[in-house]
This record gives sequence, structure tokens and C-alpha cells, in this order.
Amino acid sequence: MTNQSTMQGVILPGNSTVEFRTFDVPTPGHGQVLIQMKASSICGSDIRAIYRAHLGKGPEGYQPGTVAGHEPCGVVVETGPGVKRFKAGDRVVLYHISGCGICEDCKAGYMISCHDQFRAAYGWQRNGGHAPYLLAEENTCVALPDNLSYEDGALVACGFGTAWEALTRMQVGGRDQLLITGLGPVGLAAAMLGKALGARTIIGIDTSSARRELAMSLGLVEHAVASDENALERILTLTNGKGCEASIDCSGAAPARLLALKGTRQWGRCAFVGEGNDVHFDVSPLLIHPQITLYGSWVTSLGHMADLVEHLSRWNLHPDITVTHRYSLDRAAEAYDTADKGQSGKVVITWN
Repeated sequence: MTNQSTMQGVILPGNSTVEFRTFDVPTPGHGQVLIQMKASSICGSDIRAIYRAHLGKGPEGYQPGTVAGHEPCGVVVETGPGVKRFKAGDRVVLYHISGCGICEDCKAGYMISCHDQFRAAYGWQRNGGHAPYLLAEENTCVALPDNLSYEDGALVACGFGTAWEALTRMQVGGRDQLLITGLGPVGLAAAMLGKALGARTIIGIDTSSARRELAMSLGLVEHAVASDENALERILTLTNGKGCEASIDCSGAAPARLLALKGTRQWGRCAFVGEGNDVHFDVSPLLIHPQITLYGSWVTSLGHMADLVEHLSRWNLHPDITVTHRYSLDRAAEAYDTADKGQSGKVVITWN
């Protein structure tokens, strides 16, 4: 329970600025919980599709005036009637979309793919984590184990969940060399999880020397290669001319997507998870003839997110090592500016 009646929350006007507005601290209704924020990280999609400009249209786009932040983590402080599991004091991670709950995708846990009018993403169509309190549906909450930090939890649903979904769908394991194009936060997540799943060698590609150096300093990749005209040759040299058994593009950039595909070994698997843009390639020599399986993978499911949290706890693996910048809520403008520059690891807004 909180005695606070109002709070300051961050909204994104869509012109690369941040604004603060006053909101009422919400009261949980049936099946809802009120969460006090402890960590709320910034996602690349926040930058690309909201902060710089409001790219989405209609009910699936960012609703102006909505509190931003779809990667929240915190502690339950109040519960509404009908709440079945969680209670005040429980630490929780949030799946960042609340779906209708009755369509096929929702029943499978993929609320990200719900097309119902009732679907609403935190930070996009309903208030998110860039405010001291967040009103959440209980069925979007996953318990955060005690050995994981709130920052660990904030990084789970979107960034690490996206990487986990693609890697497990490709069944990445000890037989594989893994190629990652794009060493931003999702690429770093793919490297950490790929290594945990047993990938023998991980090759990371990025245009940013700072991000390549970060991946190497964290011990997440064996090789960090500049994304230039020599990148493919370097990949082939490192893999005895054959390419990697599995690859994942986390950048969304057309040249990087093409490089991921070209750097995949015959009969290998390639996943595209980076959002936006496009890619053009000659299908027969790059996809059909080498018998490559290409995956399009979008975020993860509620069940797979819970599975990821369990594995992170069991492995004592901490996503928060990929955080390079931490800001208090009142410095949200600096936080977004840092994330927008594309040279950092994960950027997180935190509360003591």
C-alpha cells in the first residue's frame, strides 16, 4: 500500500525529447496488482518507434500521453480483488503485453501476437514502467527469484526473452558455432544465452568498436569482428571456410541480415529478430541451395519467459552485466539520449 496519490511519469512526444506529466497512482481492480518500480530499461524499439518519431499507427501504435517503458520490474505493493497468486512484497517480472486471454496466441502464451482490440502493451497502449508505480494484470507477472536483481528482471521479457526464443527455436547447443550480427543489448543477450546453451564459439559483428569491445570485455564472444566489406571473409576464415551452424541478426539492418545469412553454414539455421527495415537477396544461392532454415522470431511467450527466468536463476546468470548506464527517473532525458546514440550496452532507469 502506498500513501502517495500522484506521481511523475515519462511520456515520449516523438521528437527525440522526454516530457514529464503528473498521473494519479492507480488502484488495482479485479485481477490486477500495483507494482512499485525498481528497474525499467529502455528498448531499441522505444527509440526507433516512439522516441524519435511515432511510427506505429492506430491502436497498435504508441498512444500519446502514455507512460513509456515496456521493460519494467518491481515489487507488488497492493493487490486487487480476485488476485490468485501474488501478494504485497512479491518481486515480479512483467511480460510486457496484456492480451485478450482467449485467442489462440494468448492461450499459447504469445500475447505479443494477440490481434484483439483488448491487447495493450505496457509503455505503448497502457502506462508502463517509467513512473514510480505501474498497474499490471496479475497474469502478466512472473516471480523474480531472490538471486536475480531487479535489473536482471527488467532485461528478461523483451531483450533476453527475444534472444532466448530464437536460440531455443533454432535448438542452439554444443554442436554449434554461433554468429551474431549486431552487438547491442539483444545481441549481447544472444551471446550470453548462446554460451549458456553450449555454443562452442561465438562470433559477434558490429559497426561500433565500443560495442565490440564491450562484448569482448564481458567474455561473451570469442571473436568481435567489424561490420565492413571484410566481415564475411573474416567469418569464413574463423570457421574453416564453412560458416556458422547457427546465426542470428539482432540489428535489423539490411547489410547485417544479409551477412548473417551469408555467414551461415550449409544446412544451418538463421534467425532474424532485429526490427524494422528490409533485406534483399538472391534466394536460390543464399537460402534454397545451401538448405538453410530461416526463422522469423518475435519476442517470446509468457511460458518461455518463465522458463528463461528459471534457467537464469539456476545458472546464476545475470543479464545486468550488460547494463552500462543507469539513471534515476528525473534523468530520463539523459537515459534516452544515451540509448539513442547506439554506442552503449543496456540503459536502465532505476530506483533505490
